[in-house]
Amino acid sequence: MSDSGDPDDPDEYDYEQEFTDDNEGPAIEFYGGRLMSALPLALFVLWAIVQSGILQIGATNGLVAGMLLALIVGMFFVKGDWKTYANTIFEGMTQRVAATAIVAWLWAGMFAETIQVGGFVSGLVWAADALSIGPALFPAVTFLLAGLLATGIGSGYGTAIAFTSLFFPAGVLLGANPVLMFGALLSGAVFGDNLAPVSDTTIVSAVTQDADIGGVVASRFKYAVVAAVLALAGYIVAGNMMTGVDVAQGAQSVLVDESNPLGLVHLLSIGVVIATAISGRHIVEAVSWGLVTSVVLNLGFGLASVSDMIVFQAPRDAGLAQSLSGLPFVELVDSGQSAVAGSIYAGALSFFPLIVLTLLIVAGARILVRGGGFAVIQDWLLETFATTVRRAELTMVLGTATVNSMITINTAAEIAIAPYIARIGERFNINAYRRANILDANTSALGYIFPWGGGVLAGYSAMVGLPDQYEWFTQSMVVNPIDVWPFVFHGWLLFFVFIASALTGFGLEYVADRESDEVARV
Repeated sequence: MSDSGDPDDPDEYDYEQEFTDDNEGPAIEFYGGRLMSALPLALFVLWAIVQSGILQIGATNGLVAGMLLALIVGMFFVKGDWKTYANTIFEGMTQRVAATAIVAWLWAGMFAETIQVGGFVSGLVWAADALSIGPALFPAVTFLLAGLLATGIGSGYGTAIAFTSLFFPAGVLLGANPVLMFGALLSGAVFGDNLAPVSDTTIVSAVTQDADIGGVVASRFKYAVVAAVLALAGYIVAGNMMTGVDVAQGAQSVLVDESNPLGLVHLLSIGVVIATAISGRHIVEAVSWGLVTSVVLNLGFGLASVSDMIVFQAPRDAGLAQSLSGLPFVELVDSGQSAVAGSIYAGALSFFPLIVLTLLIVAGARILVRGGGFAVIQDWLLETFATTVRRAELTMVLGTATVNSMITINTAAEIAIAPYIARIGERFNINAYRRANILDANTSALGYIFPWGGGVLAGYSAMVGLPDQYEWFTQSMVVNPIDVWPFVFHGWLLFFVFIASALTGFGLEYVADRESDEVARV
């Protein structure tokens, strides 16, 4: 991709080559064979299961330590000079796929925090009370609206952050079950990540299978809608069965009484993001315009001050600082308390541990590919299980699930598995649309289910800051990522829809079923 190219244009960026280098062969040799290149990611998954599942610790910092140690352990199994292994870590950490996730988190974090200080949650509480949307229906409504936002902006991670910051506390306050709320917003993120034309996962799935993006989106609609309808029904039923948590005595009624409908003006901010993204603009540009709109609305309607959004807290004894104290973004504080604060700063800062973890996971994925371990897994599945069309498609579905359990950043996992999906699909003359749908649906879905998945951790990173923002929100209301996986209904249903499709042939198309120029890269 040239420096001047559009990163959202599939012709300007070679996604398929980002994680593959078939002409050069394995760049790293391991004691024990090529499969040992999977050791760092395997150790990370084991660490995550122990930390999140057994010990019930959801801290992202702990996962960072686990991935660091896993990369160090893997180095001891490298034959010869460790330099190539170390360089591969740097090579992986500089991949565009990691930068894509990081940028989405930073921009979405700033946007969500700025809307939050502008009283959007208060507006949601007012609207839910006025429309009599109680705790039983709030998770279902959250699922629908999160799906709308994610489809519009093409960023499931950004949606997870925004809705955890905004809709999650509103739902908990009104009496909805926190775990169900978290699952509902993650399900909406899955829906949009899978279906949005501007989503990276959509672009990658189409480009790597030599299919046009528009045709891929149109052909996958039937799968997404089946899963979405069932998921919506599931959230309505579960919402009526699962109770919420106790909010501080009297806090719910007080906050409902004090809710401010004016906070709903930030629906315009969200609308600007969706409209700009749908018009074909880059996600960074779309969210930036939304951020600008939210700042203007905050100031214009008196919802938040400049210092609520960005403020330099300078020591009183700093002479030059005193001369600038009249500015709306400068505040004098006691020595030792100086800092930078505000929604824009806090929104970006909260995701730094997750950013480091993402870079390390993508580095581990690069080692798996460069060490030849991924090729070994592909060949074994291809020769052992994929002997008929049905079994081939089932292997494609389960193969993407396996890769996602290790490479938890969904676009990175998609890039890694894409050549295998193309190879097996072409062997059995499976249409490119069908291959792209299998590839995208499972990487989109499972990235928001595993407790150590990028989408789950994005939402969790936003959630851990809520006790500092609301007096009534206690630490007990923070959902451990290990608790939410059964309740990401749309993610599970989308996965099982493709299991059923592989077994029954629902939606199966062969190459001959479409004209050659109908399925072509654009």
